[in-house]
Amino acid sequence: MTSAAALPVPAGPDPDRDAADEPIPPVFRELLSGPSLVAGGANVIMQLSRLPVGLGVVESKVDSGRIDKHPVKRTRTTLTYLVVAMLGTAEERAWMREEVNRQHRHVRNEPGASVRYNAFDRELQLWVAACIYWGMEDVYRRFYGEPSAEALADFYRHGRRFATTLQVPEDMWPETREAFEEYWREGVKQIGSTPQTRAYLRGLAKAAFLPRPVQRVVGPVNRLFAVGFLPPEFRENLGLSWTDREQKAFDAAVRAIAFANRTMPRPMREFPFNVYLRDFRRRMRTGRSFV
Repeated sequence: MTSAAALPVPAGPDPDRDAADEPIPPVFRELLSGPSLVAGGANVIMQLSRLPVGLGVVESKVDSGRIDKHPVKRTRTTLTYLVVAMLGTAEERAWMREEVNRQHRHVRNEPGASVRYNAFDRELQLWVAACIYWGMEDVYRRFYGEPSAEALADFYRHGRRFATTLQVPEDMWPETREAFEEYWREGVKQIGSTPQTRAYLRGLAKAAFLPRPVQRVVGPVNRLFAVGFLPPEFRENLGLSWTDREQKAFDAAVRAIAFANRTMPRPMREFPFNVYLRDFRRRMRTGRSFV
């Protein structure tokens, strides 16, 4: 097994030039929450709705990173990335970045492809990070209500870590929340799909990657949350129907989950993020490959 500690750090601007030990905003800690994962499927669909990102996943030869083929491993990787970006030190985020880079080196389009993509494209990485941030804000509002202006400013400033923990330099992150809103509106205009990516993303929504007996049970609930958390433009892009009855069921389910999230003990609420962070730090300490 390759020792991640021996891998070189890429040359160029250091994305971690933001304050390494800045305080973690309370709103971020409140979103370190297992119940918030009900929005995870929708967020993956949003990220992959930018066509080069979607094709990069669907056509990737790196099967170990595909949720449809390795759902447990992919979930662990994704959630660990999130918690390290949210709470990790500069050193931990640099280690995570290089671990991700090892996989991304193999993700690029074939010569002559009609849509070009490369996992090291910082514009595409910025889009992925923006989707994560947008989804975090959306979940916070649904679980806790509208944050104060001061809390939102802290939340947004810290949110740049979702980008800089990849290869996106800090100055690419929109400077203000208002600038982010403009970036987001323009980004949504660029979403698209092919029959191949549309089938893949619709399959994710109904958990088609699970064994059929499990999928029959989990699929309808997974679809309710995956489609419910999607903005209308993303549903339209994939041809996903959404009725008033489904909206009412979704709203009721989210209210119940939000109540549970607010009332459960902190260690329980933070599972599985707390477990994955400990595992990441143990792997980093011992030089074991993570991704």
